[in-house]
Amino acid sequence: MRKEDNILVTGGLGFIGSNLVDALIEQGYANITVVDNLSSDSSDITYQKGEVTYFIDDVCTVDLTKLPNKPAVIFHLAADARIQPSFKHPYETLHNNCIGTTSVCELARKTGAKVVYAGSSSFYAGPKLNPYAFSKWMSEETVLMYNTVYNIKYNIARFFNVYGDRHPKTGAHATVIGVFEECYLQQTELPVTGNGVQRRDFTHIDDIVSGLIALANTSCAGIYNLGTGINYSIVEVAKMFSNKITYISKRPGEAQNTLADISDTEKDLGWVSKVSLKEYIENFKSNNLINQQ
Repeated sequence: MRKEDNILVTGGLGFIGSNLVDALIEQGYANITVVDNLSSDSSDITYQKGEVTYFIDDVCTVDLTKLPNKPAVIFHLAADARIQPSFKHPYETLHNNCIGTTSVCELARKTGAKVVYAGSSSFYAGPKLNPYAFSKWMSEETVLMYNTVYNIKYNIARFFNVYGDRHPKTGAHATVIGVFEECYLQQTELPVTGNGVQRRDFTHIDDIVSGLIALANTSCAGIYNLGTGINYSIVEVAKMFSNKITYISKRPGEAQNTLADISDTEKDLGWVSKVSLKEYIENFKSNNLINQQ
């Protein structure tokens, strides 16, 4: 990926996408186009940058071939996210995620662009455990089929519990860390689902962004985990914030444990995570002492 290449980011006004766009600009990539319909709780029009071209539109219906700049790389992040909302809206989740990915692959087929697809670690608990996991897996399979049949260039990143700047803290799409931060600031009890012993591999947004850029720049192709290789129980994480904990009902369709095997990612990309969850929480609390007085 050269500095002068045209880059398309779908979902580029969301939590992960907007951070990726900021990093690309900082690293000197000058020709960036974003497609985002602002449907996600994490999307925000204020994340726009003056040097980026934006289309407020749906990746499922917009004619991507009519975008002004032929992309060399497509970061496909647009999706209906999170497990629990997918139970209420299975059709929309499957349609938007699978058709959106097909639209992106069609653009890649016609333009020769490389696709960097945002997969999900939910695959490892079982792709048929919930509509969201199934839709992300089917989207992966769509990318792989387009590679096999049409030889599109690709890489797939499976994210593990992303947190950090701009993560949603309220609503159906809120992250665990985002919810705990908000409860800490409001001095309310932190909600822990089930018995809280389920473990998660939490990955900071800066590490996710560096991993996506590394995937765009590598000549390797495949499915790569972006995680830390370390996991914590939800109770352990809650107690890093506060001892004010309340237990709520276990939620369906969620994994008991997630833990990234990043051996291939490290070997092929030279990528490892750099941000420690413990240090992140310590810094968050030290920066918000005034709220706890």
